[in-house]
Amino acid sequence: MSTEQSHTPPSDRANPSETTSRPAYVEQAGAGRRNGLVAGAVVGTVVLMLGAAFASVPLYRAFCQLTGYGGTTQVAKTAPALRGKRSLVVRFDTNIGAGLPWTFLPEVSQVTLQTGETATVFFKVKNLAKVPVTAQAAYNVSPDQAGSFFDKINCFCFNEQTLAAGESVDMPVVFFLDPALEKDETMSGVDAVTLSYTFYPVRSQPVAAASDRPKL
Repeated sequence: MSTEQSHTPPSDRANPSETTSRPAYVEQAGAGRRNGLVAGAVVGTVVLMLGAAFASVPLYRAFCQLTGYGGTTQVAKTAPALRGKRSLVVRFDTNIGAGLPWTFLPEVSQVTLQTGETATVFFKVKNLAKVPVTAQAAYNVSPDQAGSFFDKINCFCFNEQTLAAGESVDMPVVFFLDPALEKDETMSGVDAVTLSYTFYPVRSQPVAAASDRPKL
C-alpha cells in the first residue's frame, strides 16, 4: 500500500525577513525634494501677489480716469467744438494735508458754466515755511457721476509743485463740462458740482529749487 505524501506549494509571498528596505538617505532625499517644491510654490505665489498689488495701482487709476469712478475727473487736449444748452454751477473746495505749511485758496468760490464752455480759474498758494517745500494735489468732483463729464485741459494737479521759502503763486486750472452730460440720466437733476483739491507734502523726493518749478 503506497503512501501519498502531501506537497505544500511554496508561498508566493516573500519572507518579511527577506524584504529589501530602502536606505534612509533615499527617503530623506525624496522628502527634501517635496519640501523644496512646496517652498518654491509658496514663494512663487507671494511674488505673484506682490506683483499684482503693485500693478493694480496704475490699473486702478486708469480705470477711475476712464470711468469717472469716485469722482475722478477726465483729461482733455482741447475743448469741444460745440456748446450745450445747460448751465451748471461749479464750486471750488481747497484743503491742506497734515504737515504742509501752505495756504491754498481759490480766486473765486464758484463759477456758472455752460456745457462745452472753457473756464480758467486760479488758485493762490503760499509757502509759509522758511525752506522750499514740494507738494502734490489730489482731486475729485462731487457728485461722483459728474467725474465722467468734468474735463481738465491744464491743471497744477498734474505735477508736483515746489515753492521756495515764503513764495506765493497763482496756479491755474483750465476745464470744461462735457455737453454729453445732458444725455445722461444720472446728471439730469444735478445743477451744481464741486471740484475739490487737497495738497499733500511730498517727502520721498528731493526738494527742487523754486527756479526749477514748471511754469504754469
